[in-house]
Amino acid sequence: MKKIVIGLNLRHFYKALAAVIFGFISLFLPYVSRDGMRSSLIGTAFKLLAASESSKITFFVYLTIILTVISFVFGLINLFKTSVKIMKIWQCVQALSTVFWTFLIFSSKMILEAAHLQTSFMNKYLGIGFWIGLIAAYAGLVFIMKTTQTNTGYIVLTILGTIWMFPILWIILTALRAEQGYYVGYFFPHKLTLQNFINLFSNESVLPFGRWWVNTMIVAICSCVINTLIVLMTSFILSRTRFGGRKKFMNILMIIGMFPGFMSLIAVYNILKGLGLNQSLMALIIVGAAGAAMGYHVSKGFFDTIPKAIDEAAIIDGASRFQIFTHVTLPLSKSIIVYTVLGNFLGAWSDYIFPSMLFGDKQSSYTVAVGLYWLTDFRRIDTYYTQFAAGAVVVAVPIVILFVWLQRFYVEGLSGSVKG
Repeated sequence: MKKIVIGLNLRHFYKALAAVIFGFISLFLPYVSRDGMRSSLIGTAFKLLAASESSKITFFVYLTIILTVISFVFGLINLFKTSVKIMKIWQCVQALSTVFWTFLIFSSKMILEAAHLQTSFMNKYLGIGFWIGLIAAYAGLVFIMKTTQTNTGYIVLTILGTIWMFPILWIILTALRAEQGYYVGYFFPHKLTLQNFINLFSNESVLPFGRWWVNTMIVAICSCVINTLIVLMTSFILSRTRFGGRKKFMNILMIIGMFPGFMSLIAVYNILKGLGLNQSLMALIIVGAAGAAMGYHVSKGFFDTIPKAIDEAAIIDGASRFQIFTHVTLPLSKSIIVYTVLGNFLGAWSDYIFPSMLFGDKQSSYTVAVGLYWLTDFRRIDTYYTQFAAGAVVVAVPIVILFVWLQRFYVEGLSGSVKG
């Protein structure tokens, strides 16, 4: 394309156009190929319309066809009249088309079997038309984003985000699935219900999930507060003071930190057992606090970026080291405090290895990580699998809220530490 449009890189336009043309052609190629029977995506759509029964997610087939055709039309429009606005709309349509082409991987079995068009369908029976359409959808999205001069990082994140959302969607749909059992052979539930969430916290439930959740919250909050104070104070001392053996101390902490923590689990467990603290939540808090100082590196790097002239001015005014720490350094370090708080909370919230060894068969002390894994035992997984998925969703909610709320400070903390 020889013409120039400000804001567009038209060198990639023909590649994008070729991709959507292949996507359009794929609609007429075999979507299903099994036992000598072949049917294109458009042919399958007509069969679904004529079928006496159909799945509730049959619209995925229709939307895939509609969005692919619309994207093809926008490609032709841009061939004759190219503008930034039209290209942006085309990019959005192609992104949706890519999502629905990907959805077909997980929904084809349920759609075709529900309409009695295929029995015992598996994805290996998907025809060349589907795979060409799927590849063309992703290729078209990449080249359209390059044409609109979208940053390469956004292109990669868009593709990865589309792929990564399916495990998350799967666990949410499993948590809402009314049909019990571990393996059901389809992605989208036949019926949706909130009963799995209700059963987790019901007084009649044999699973003390509410107790597990409270245990985890107690450990996470206590560990978060104590470990954060220890890390910040250690970082401040190592950043702002000079004393004999300082570098050796830092090197020792760094060397010890290179060894995985689980190497000392047996020794730590025996020590706690000798103290009578095994199978208690207090043990988790104490062990976490004992090793917290080794996580000083990031916050020390941040404190190093704060000018020492501020400390010297405070000393001239008569401030002590503790007053400098509380009234000068901490108010200037909100981002690294948030980063440290979030890191310590996540570590305690999701810890599994040590609690699983520490608590043994004492269910009343379980944290959610240990409790949810207990549900996946082969003797219980078929009965409690949907409740396990519901528990996984409930566990993720506080983490998601914290990340959304503190994301800006989290990024600032990381960027500040890099400067040092």
